[in-house]
Amino acid sequence: MNKDNDVYEVLFEVNKVNPLVLYGVGDKNLKLVEKHFSVQLIARGNQLKIRGDSEVLIGQVENIFSEMVFIANKNKHLSAEDVETIIHINQAEFDSEKPGQSANSTDELDEVILFTKTGYIKARTRGQQKVATAIKRHDLVVVIGPAGTGKTYLAVAFAVAALKEKRVKKIVLARPAVEAGESLGFLPGDFREKIDPYLQPLYDALGEMLPRELIKKYLEQGIIKVIPLAYMRGRTLNNSFVILDEAQNATSTQMKMFLTRLGVNSKAIVNGDDTQIDLPERENSGLLEIQNVLKNIEGISFIKLNQTDVVRHRLVRNIIQAYDKYTKDQNGE
Repeated sequence: MNKDNDVYEVLFEVNKVNPLVLYGVGDKNLKLVEKHFSVQLIARGNQLKIRGDSEVLIGQVENIFSEMVFIANKNKHLSAEDVETIIHINQAEFDSEKPGQSANSTDELDEVILFTKTGYIKARTRGQQKVATAIKRHDLVVVIGPAGTGKTYLAVAFAVAALKEKRVKKIVLARPAVEAGESLGFLPGDFREKIDPYLQPLYDALGEMLPRELIKKYLEQGIIKVIPLAYMRGRTLNNSFVILDEAQNATSTQMKMFLTRLGVNSKAIVNGDDTQIDLPERENSGLLEIQNVLKNIEGISFIKLNQTDVVRHRLVRNIIQAYDKYTKDQNGE
């Protein structure tokens, strides 16, 4: 990074994506970033010069363009909504930085969890970084947060990375099938066809991280198991990376059963949103219960995410905020 008359400057190399896609028609993406972060952007082919008045600011803008390259590769295009979402996420992080914090404060967010065919996966918000740190340090991590905060995606990325690095021998992905009573029986098809819709988000996450043929092979060999929570009873999971998704819809009994499956050299992540419980009786949620039962056990980490960690369309964050405000108003808070 160069410094001239209190102006910092860095050259960002545009690789793996067409510069025209990154810059936008008429450089509209560059203008958006300039507007929100008060930097000067000078594009010359696949080289983008970033100029600003602090190292932290320049580092943040570099992160934005790295994210834009990743999304462009992942989705095969880069929409205006994508750019706005990336800007809003990074702007929230930049605004929350303490004065005088060094540029190295963003180094944690640069750590790659998993390299994929379309790029890489890393924590994109401070909350996600807390999750990543907790997963590295603890064998059981409970992540609670609203929709769109990347809970499932991040957990599956860590699981795939552990499998690739041979730290575990198999991945087990589980979800409660809330409608597993009479409603499930009315759905067409055999048992697998009936439960697959509940498990599809887990297949989707895997599909973005591993080739389709490799997923098929791993599923056939039992290296990856994607199952309804109820079918984990009686198993002991050794050398495994285990993920329970949508845990707010696990009953107290199911949650205890899941947590006691953990075997030698295994790690478990429990993901859920305690504001989206679909069980007949809200108080039966195992996710609500374990926050009290297990809170003082060493080796278990509880991480809470909020709307600032939403990595979907920026409107998702606004929707969550609106619902939070509505709930508080209704409760007279």
